[in-house]
Amino acid sequence: MNSGTLRRLENDHRALREIYDGDPFVEIREIGVAPFDKYEIVYKVPSLRLRKDGQPVRVEATNVEITLPNGYPRVPPIARTLAGDVVFHPNFSATKICLMDDWAPGVQLPDLIREIGEMLQWQKYNINSPLNASAAEWSQSHTHELPLSDHPIGGAMVKIVIN
Repeated sequence: MNSGTLRRLENDHRALREIYDGDPFVEIREIGVAPFDKYEIVYKVPSLRLRKDGQPVRVEATNVEITLPNGYPRVPPIARTLAGDVVFHPNFSATKICLMDDWAPGVQLPDLIREIGEMLQWQKYNINSPLNASAAEWSQSHTHELPLSDHPIGGAMVKIVIN
């Protein structure tokens, strides 16, 4: 690991702790040894899952794993839900979370964690190129129910819909 990557991982970890330690809606768990390139994030915010009958149901917590691959930050992080937490959202699939429309090395890890939290609450979603077409379609007839909550994740609530 080169010194630039090492420095970035250390800075990311420090920023995560400064912003999210004590946050009532986000719990960050480091995986492995420092410098950390993998995190488990427990979001204590509402999101949707599908019941066995195919109808969305609200749940109050979601576990997400974020991996910083070789080549990070030039290569974007990889995010996925854990423990069968298949989120019903246009930008989530069973194996992947669509992260930011345009990844750039200057994007900070705390911003990415905030974005995922906003997505889980349906404060932010993109229906133009969905990973889950049925969630995108559902969103069009349920806009009056969205967002699910306005819990701030490291900042104020916003609602962004890209049509």
